[in-house]
Amino acid sequence: MAHQAFTAAPMSGRGHGRRRELPGARQALLLAGLCLMALALVWVVAELVPAARVRDVVALREFTQLDGQKVGTVARFVLHLLDPPLFAIWGAVLVLVALVRERARVALAVALVLTLAPLSADRLKPLLAHPHARLGEVTIGAASWPSGHATAAAALALCAVLVAPKRMQLHVGALGAAFALAAGCAILIQQWHLPSDVLGGYLMAGLWTALAVAGVGFSERRRSSTARATAAPAR
Repeated sequence: MAHQAFTAAPMSGRGHGRRRELPGARQALLLAGLCLMALALVWVVAELVPAARVRDVVALREFTQLDGQKVGTVARFVLHLLDPPLFAIWGAVLVLVALVRERARVALAVALVLTLAPLSADRLKPLLAHPHARLGEVTIGAASWPSGHATAAAALALCAVLVAPKRMQLHVGALGAAFALAAGCAILIQQWHLPSDVLGGYLMAGLWTALAVAGVGFSERRRSSTARATAAPAR
């Protein structure tokens, strides 16, 4: 996803860059549609398929058994990095990096993703609440899907790729994926959410990032077309 996302919005005004913008934006829009369908599928399976509901809580119990003094401390530290004040700081840093690199549209896209993705997850929880299977003492409330923390972690990781220089995309993407995965595991170890909730959070972040990338791509193409139209009479 990171590769598709970043190539969707080249910022160069050269002809080669402009030729790649529209297909990239379309690819991002297609990816957004796939994320939306995957979100619906995950929720339907997690709610309506009895075997999946049982497997969901069994997987959660396996993660909770990893909780110990060392593992629990690490898990809580990772989740602490997603506390609202710190999340706002990470977001501000990413926006600032984009602005320093003179990528105002990407800065706006990052700000929107980091605002709308967690907000959407928070608003969906009560609307899509459903009872979960129980296994021993492992109990998760009905309004848990998708996980807001998983959404936030994945959104940060994806936005970091968007603002990173091209030569650093692979490294930033790997670090971001590791962080999002660590946050997802920490959420399960601390028994905050079910695995399906975490997966839903990842997909929610992917949906909003893909939409933002598509928006940047179409915006850049429109700007380039306007610039060409303005310059044409002067030739």
